[in-house]
Amino acid sequence: MIILLLMGIEKKGKILVHVCCGPCATSSIKRLLDEGWEPLLFFSDSNIWPEEEFEKRYSTLLQVASFYNLPVIKDEYHHEKWREWVKGFEDEPEHGKRCQRCFRFNLLRTEEKAKELGISSFCTTLTVSRFKNSKTIFHEGEDLEGFEAIDFKKKDGFALSCAISKEMGLYRQSYCGCEFSKGKLDD
Repeated sequence: MIILLLMGIEKKGKILVHVCCGPCATSSIKRLLDEGWEPLLFFSDSNIWPEEEFEKRYSTLLQVASFYNLPVIKDEYHHEKWREWVKGFEDEPEHGKRCQRCFRFNLLRTEEKAKELGISSFCTTLTVSRFKNSKTIFHEGEDLEGFEAIDFKKKDGFALSCAISKEMGLYRQSYCGCEFSKGKLDD
């Protein structure tokens, strides 16, 4: 706390961070730390398919967490539960209603975990991607208790995430995560 005060950074407290992947976590974590937050990382991404990809992204996140010396909580993989959540929206185009429902699913899981842990604030790294509409994500989280609408794209967040990821030699996926986005560059 003294170091933060000397640096002119106001300590903001703990924040549960929904993390979609290691590369998106890089600049998001840096910004949170720079702003005085104490991030706890939450990997909750049952939308990712196949499960081997889920594990690969989790492994990459562990590299990032180790670099920043931060703890990670891994949620259970419930792809069938996620499929039920987006049922009827499978044929929606990328950035459509299926994606909105997916954002909501992940934010609800994060809100639930934050309450369970007694953490009053949470956010998501999804907003760092230039392929995601932050306003849509904010809309899906605006009614959730403790949701912090942080646009990690700001302050050159996406470019910084690419640079840090390259420097760290991180695996970068070529699709958002679900089977419906596979084959479409949307990370």
